Amino acid sequence: MNIVESITNPDWRRALHSFRTYLKLEKRLSDNSVEAYLRDVSHLAQYAIGQGKSPEQVELDDLRGLVGELHDMEVALATQCRIVSGLRTFYKMLVVEDVVKDNPATLLEMPRSSRHLPDVLTNDEVDAIIATFDLSLPDQARNRVIVEVLYGCGLRVSELVNLHLSNIYEKEEFLLVTGKGDKQRWVPINHTALHLMLQYIATIRSHQRIRPGEEKYVFINRLGTHLSRNYVFMFLKEAVANAGIEKTISPHSLRHSFATELVTNGADLRAVQEMLGHEKITTTEIYTHLSHQYLRDTITNFHPHYRNS
Repeated sequence: MNIVESITNPDWRRALHSFRTYLKLEKRLSDNSVEAYLRDVSHLAQYAIGQGKSPEQVELDDLRGLVGELHDMEVALATQCRIVSGLRTFYKMLVVEDVVKDNPATLLEMPRSSRHLPDVLTNDEVDAIIATFDLSLPDQARNRVIVEVLYGCGLRVSELVNLHLSNIYEKEEFLLVTGKGDKQRWVPINHTALHLMLQYIATIRSHQRIRPGEEKYVFINRLGTHLSRNYVFMFLKEAVANAGIEKTISPHSLRHSFATELVTNGADLRAVQEMLGHEKITTTEIYTHLSHQYLRDTITNFHPHYRNS
């Protein structure tokens, strides 16, 4: 199945068909370049479908939301920039064809390398999020497990939704996680998160009708297929709002919080790098800056000369 046919929404499929024709006839691009453009714009299609929006309903804030999600998923900066370029071309085509009046991508900034400190959650805030789930409802009981695993193991959301039953090593209390570039790593899972995951598998997942080909995945939705990244973003956003937390939080914030707790409490940076699956230690070093800020805040709050200055 090609990229366009994999899009289930008819409005988006029609728009991508038009985009393919535009790239071939107007831009005279090679087949490989055309497919690359379609693949990049399909990210927006999937994101917008999750928001219930057609191509002409997409606004600048939606495009920024997609770029933010790509950043949270640690998509390479060059890839993010290429996708933004593709979105600009896509909406330029829709303007030419009078599908939209204004190009919402005109003011979309190119992503830049960022070393800012991300929003993190305290342990109490994670508990407050968990407390919003109604555990009598199967979906929400499953979502509670997901939060526990993201926070307790520091997984990327893509790693979590693609986790297989065979990746759970109960006796050893480890998960075998497949990260970027299909690289695998061992990640410890705490006893509470492991117990809840196994309980979910035994009492909820085992009673679901699972579609052929989806049997290997741990986390299954009502349709019998594995979860999408968008779904995890959406349910966590709702839970954060229900918990009264005003920070900008995504599933990646739980990963940041996991790493921040470790580094703040003195964990070896190389060990944190291994658990997060960072290829370079410089990526992990952002958490040393978080730790330094923690030290500054501590002395500011508790040293009398700092309090009085």
